[in-house]
Amino acid sequence: MATKAALVNGEERPGKRQGTNPVSKFFDNVVGQWKEFTQFLGNVRGEMRKVVTPSWKEVKATTTVVIVAVFIFGVFFFVVDSIFAFGLDRLLKRLGGM
Repeated sequence: MATKAALVNGEERPGKRQGTNPVSKFFDNVVGQWKEFTQFLGNVRGEMRKVVTPSWKEVKATTTVVIVAVFIFGVFFFVVDSIFAFGLDRLLKRLGGM
């Protein structure tokens, strides 16, 4: 048994070596992961409180913008594709193809 002086000085008992066994390491790991997971869920809950549902007016406005943008891009790509198709057709005819 260690004396009071040895305990005060921080000396360990020479008899038993106090290491960690694989089972305690496993449970420490599980407990640590559970704490991280619960902290993650707390953070998710905090972020979900910040989420705001858009009003019906905002939904209609953004939907209109998206539909108009898709139409404009469609027309743009149709024009660009037609120009390239016409140019390639003319180039191939000049080179003696088709």
